[in-house]
Amino acid sequence: MIEGRDIPWLLRQWVERCPDKPFLIWEAFDKAPETYTYARFSAEVERVGAALHTRGVMKGDKVMLHLDNSPEFMISWFACARIGAVAVSTNTRSVARDMIYFADHAEIVAAITQPSFAELVSSSAPNIKFLVLTDNNAGEDAKIPENIAHVPFAEMLAEQSPCPDRPVEPFADLGVQFTSGTTSRPKAVLWTHANALWGAQMNVAHIRLRHEDICQCFLPLFHTNAQSYSMLSSLWIGGTLVLQPKFSASRFWDVAIRNKCSWASIIHFCVNALLAQEPPAEHSFRVWGAGTRIPAAMEKFSIKMLGWWGMTETITHGIVTDMDHPGTGATIGRVSPGFEIDIRDPETGAHIKPGERGLLYIRGTRGVNLFKEYYKNPEANAKSFDADGWFETGDYVRMHENGNLFFGDREKDMLKIGAENVAASEIETVIMETGWVKECAVVGQKHYMLDEVPVVFVRPNPGAPDDLETQIIDVCRQNLADFKVVRSVIVVEDFPRSTLEKIAKNELRTRLPAIEAEKRG
Repeated sequence: MIEGRDIPWLLRQWVERCPDKPFLIWEAFDKAPETYTYARFSAEVERVGAALHTRGVMKGDKVMLHLDNSPEFMISWFACARIGAVAVSTNTRSVARDMIYFADHAEIVAAITQPSFAELVSSSAPNIKFLVLTDNNAGEDAKIPENIAHVPFAEMLAEQSPCPDRPVEPFADLGVQFTSGTTSRPKAVLWTHANALWGAQMNVAHIRLRHEDICQCFLPLFHTNAQSYSMLSSLWIGGTLVLQPKFSASRFWDVAIRNKCSWASIIHFCVNALLAQEPPAEHSFRVWGAGTRIPAAMEKFSIKMLGWWGMTETITHGIVTDMDHPGTGATIGRVSPGFEIDIRDPETGAHIKPGERGLLYIRGTRGVNLFKEYYKNPEANAKSFDADGWFETGDYVRMHENGNLFFGDREKDMLKIGAENVAASEIETVIMETGWVKECAVVGQKHYMLDEVPVVFVRPNPGAPDDLETQIIDVCRQNLADFKVVRSVIVVEDFPRSTLEKIAKNELRTRLPAIEAEKRG
């Protein structure tokens, strides 16, 4: 299926077949839309690829892309693929502590970023060969820092030397994304070109996309959802991607209607924001994929919705609903073609029966429909796969009596904050390093828009600051991405305990009332 194919091969197909068709329509906020045909997009990829190569980026080298949604992100990602380099796409909400780790762990040789992140990237990766800087912040005018050595992105686009020829290599490394695990440091998920091609094909099959489809994309391209579900799916069909810097409820329908968008991959946070608005008189949407089907949205907007489950490690949806037989309620569907799943009792390891809940395992071919590996993390690779090749997802699912699957929760100590998966241990490590507390436990408090927000329970040490809550929140702000910062600090004399004296986090969660609306000052 993937022999003789890679990402540059796929882009070439559409350049040859429909060079003047729009591939990317850039909808920067408060500016006129900008269209990149397949021919224009490919030409800019070639020039940036050549510029990377002439500056010493070789096959297999890692290049950090620390960019918000923008044409520069997409051009850079495809340019890396074109020359056989590996694009390391990083979360733009990361702080210095994260960025230093990303740069060191991935062994990046160069970075491409925007003015607002120039100082952060430059100081976090001081040993790279060069830093490329765009002239804008996701479409917003920006002042270029004068004290940071860099190559202007415009200079990369002006490269005159040819991009070197490279043989088609389906199993060559393509990209790295860092994903939260149960440890204090994220794991680097490594994809091959074959992974990306597999994901693109399966996304298209699940959503039944067509060449004339137009995708509205507003989720961050540094994550699998937008990178695989939206960008790569659009490329597979030779479709059009309408890209926004980020989600904006006030701009959503204007962009969708003007561009006649027919589908989108969306998350509950966005759907909830749109449900608070009046629906437009008409639109062109045929389907949204949103993790689970949301009846209120389907009725209000007259749009079909697909439920699905996936993760960075599966590239596409490992479980998905069917367009013709979607099932009831919030089902995530059934196993996707090409994968095997097993749902096991976590205590006995036995296969569950209909009506029961268990831990989800998935099996496929590594480097094709499962990620190649956790880069430079042999321990995590060994722990994640059993002797028969089953990958432990860490997610619980429930099987209905009719065989449909429903998402349960996470076995691993994870929080779901908006579109982000966050390891509680990462936040706990930062708090424990202050020396102010004997023990701490981070749990999720239910939130009306974000699913959960982090809250920490602590046992203070003698001598802890009187303003402990303020100090802990400040430390979190300095060392963690904004969405990982705890919302509140709750002091306890001791923790409820479960077996083996582990902190009973489930009991702590019951002490937290759901946040139904934000407090207004």
